Amino acid sequence: MNDLGQDLELRLVRYFTVVAAHQHFGRAAAELHVAQPALSRQIQRLERHLGARLLDRVPQGARLTPAGQRFLPRAQALLHAARQAELAVREQAGTERIAIGYVEDLVITAAVQELRHRYPDAEIATRYLSCRDVGALSDRHVDALIARAPLPIAAADVSTTLLYEEPRMLAVPRGHPLADRASVTAEELAGEEAAPCAFATTDWTSYRILGAGVPPPESYEDKLELVASGRAIAVLPVGDRRSSLRPNLVTVPIQGAPPSQVVLVSRKGDPNPMIRNLRLAAQAALTAPAT
Repeated sequence: MNDLGQDLELRLVRYFTVVAAHQHFGRAAAELHVAQPALSRQIQRLERHLGARLLDRVPQGARLTPAGQRFLPRAQALLHAARQAELAVREQAGTERIAIGYVEDLVITAAVQELRHRYPDAEIATRYLSCRDVGALSDRHVDALIARAPLPIAAADVSTTLLYEEPRMLAVPRGHPLADRASVTAEELAGEEAAPCAFATTDWTSYRILGAGVPPPESYEDKLELVASGRAIAVLPVGDRRSSLRPNLVTVPIQGAPPSQVVLVSRKGDPNPMIRNLRLAAQAALTAPAT
């Protein structure tokens, strides 16, 4: 039974094309930044709407059915036509607009003010993103993203501009053996594990729980609490001032660690002229915070 009384959702069509490209639900879910079970349910919704099975699960992953093979080129053409229609309307309207995503600890006010000063008639929106909002750029919820590199986005799909770099610091509780040091070296902190956050270096460049039996925290505040209680240590960019709000935490400069890079990222080939304008404004207005 199909859902011919409902409109075909472009989001479901795009999900199908990504699964078809990877021939694997798990890899497609990773690219789309959605949970694999949720992706499977969305593909099933599309199949119900079309009244045909598009993909078969096989030991190697997923395989297009004859109906899927027939639908794929039309799905790709549909997505392309939708994007062209959007661009044509924007061009005809003559309205310059941009949605700018920014990540957790970064302050982009100066860049946004500079952009608005240069283009007072443009529609400029900002969107705060948590470390779980990694799909905002690829899903077109934002046109550009200001964040810390590296990002969980394929380099071939985006254009990246380095805005500035920051040194790193260690965050430990007062009374920790390293708390009174003038600095520590990167070698002393070797073995740190990657932060449990989709934006790998957005808030926690490196994070390690000390001792067994401690579940990985989800929020930044939970991580700070573990550090403050002596159950974790963290390596942060010096521009991340949030740890300074906790009087029981101490930060120590790290010598020899690679700098944290703040970058502006946009979809490769995006013709929106405001992306270039934002790049120029951000390069002019954003600098590394004083240490």
